[in-house]
Amino acid sequence: MERRSTQDTHWAGERRSAIGVAFLLFTALFSMDAGLGELDVPRGAVWTGLAGLLFVVLLPPRVSVRPGRLSTRRLLVEDTVRTDALVSVRWYDGVTQRMVLRDTEGSRVEIDPTVLVRNPAMWHRLAVDARTSIQRGTLLSGTTALRELSERIDRETARTVFKVSGLE
Repeated sequence: MERRSTQDTHWAGERRSAIGVAFLLFTALFSMDAGLGELDVPRGAVWTGLAGLLFVVLLPPRVSVRPGRLSTRRLLVEDTVRTDALVSVRWYDGVTQRMVLRDTEGSRVEIDPTVLVRNPAMWHRLAVDARTSIQRGTLLSGTTALRELSERIDRETARTVFKVSGLE
């Protein structure tokens, strides 16, 4: 059985963007205060804290998939769900789309479905394990959400093929 872990290939770029935006805010606030002659230690600490908070908010979780497991790692917390023993998969629409996966052990992971759309290898690994959950009879709710995601990934793949081949 394959033991290789697959990571989100776009995460490093998103992390760099979060660092850049937070640094830009810090620089703008710091420069503005320094230019107005109002910069002091407490204000500098507030601007540093604000930039740090913005970084934490913008930093996306790092998603990785390996056979039987899907993990998300945030700044201080890592959540893991057994993908070969899923109980439910729920799709939430709103300002940002979210997929919530729960397993038989009670673990829960929330991910942005776009991560799976952008990373076909991750989706393939999850789809294989979800089929295992269906065959075992543990996946009681969520086959529709998985089918919708599969259709979305197929559309994106076809669009990419047409674009690369010049048929778009």
